[in-house]
Amino acid sequence: MRALPALAALLALAAPAPALAEGLYIAAGELIDVTSGAALTGQCILTEGERIVRVEPCGQVPEGAEQVDWSAYTVLPGLIDLHTHLSDTGSSADLADPLKTSPVDTVLIGARNARLTLAAGFTTVRDVGTYRGLTDVALRNAIAKGLVPGPRMFVAGAYLTHPGGGGELNGVVPNDQLPADMRLGVLTGPEEAAQRATYLFDNGVDFLKLMATGAVLAIGTEPGEPELTEAEMRAAIEVATARGSFATAHAHGAEGIKAAIRAGVRSIEHASLIDEEGLAMAREKGVWLVMDVFNGDYIDEVGTKEGWPEEYLRKNRETTQVQRDNFRRAVEMGVPLAFGSDAGVFPHGLNARQFRYMVANGMSPLQAMRAATTSAAQVLGREQDLGRIAPAYLADMIAVAGDPLSDVTVLERVSAVIKGGQIFP
Repeated sequence: MRALPALAALLALAAPAPALAEGLYIAAGELIDVTSGAALTGQCILTEGERIVRVEPCGQVPEGAEQVDWSAYTVLPGLIDLHTHLSDTGSSADLADPLKTSPVDTVLIGARNARLTLAAGFTTVRDVGTYRGLTDVALRNAIAKGLVPGPRMFVAGAYLTHPGGGGELNGVVPNDQLPADMRLGVLTGPEEAAQRATYLFDNGVDFLKLMATGAVLAIGTEPGEPELTEAEMRAAIEVATARGSFATAHAHGAEGIKAAIRAGVRSIEHASLIDEEGLAMAREKGVWLVMDVFNGDYIDEVGTKEGWPEEYLRKNRETTQVQRDNFRRAVEMGVPLAFGSDAGVFPHGLNARQFRYMVANGMSPLQAMRAATTSAAQVLGREQDLGRIAPAYLADMIAVAGDPLSDVTVLERVSAVIKGGQIFP
């Protein structure tokens, strides 16, 4: 990461040290096996370093291990949110806020957002774009080095978008006057798509974010209108594949969704206006839908109160209920669905409010929990070490008071968090 000099030193000053031990021996009141749905009692989890060594009936605390008494709680895997924007200023009535916020300040805001997200029980996130390009890479690296507390991050670096498209900061100044770091992913044509994708991977991103359609929260774009072409998306995806990675597509409109699926994306973000053909294509090809069915209410309530642009509010009204109807249809059809909240549109740390909306729109509590554990791990290509409490998996787990299998809103109140074998307050 070339940019943001001296940022690591600034972050280090604010970094509280997590609790460290040679290993943890965690006594669970109930342990939820998200694969089977069973709630097991009398189970203890032994960790060593950042991984789980054993899950077994509780016995004597192994020598050198720190005992952790979660016997009053239900324990389940650390949650995964596949659609966050940690390294960003968040949505507001001030369109110019991202421009007025420097790259270093953006990362420091991201550090605050990361702490809130981890405290809410989300030990892993897929961060799907920032206006200040590559600030998410800096934040990811700072967390990985232990400089600041936060979830394990997989980052996109920037939005791959057309000039004036859904991934641009429109409506503030003429776009060609925006700083270069705010236009790292702007492209026209397949050749430039490949060039932009290559640049992002060369600068440390984990995957690509493609803007296949217009956006709700972007001036001058319409959610139903296609933007990146199938050829442009395919060119970028070829680069991602060559790097051992993948791409996801922001896509509300039906035609843009289907073009992205044909181009080879791994997942579709939002999928608000998907049609029956698109649902069938996603099911047939195993393309994941990541549908943010909570934040429409937040935008309508808070955005109206705070005076967000009327264009935003109008597009939100046009997509909120149809997205929820299509989410229900996707559940009925058995289309792959995974958890993504779009945190950053609403305040970070409220990610788990999404669960109640998933259940209200057709999922069981167990299905919703799988969407944020085993299914999300599959989307990341990390199903062998994320999303379960089992030997050899990363020691990510949370404790909640209550039974999320009967009341999924319990997940909105996380009592304790362990990430990678470390206890975080």
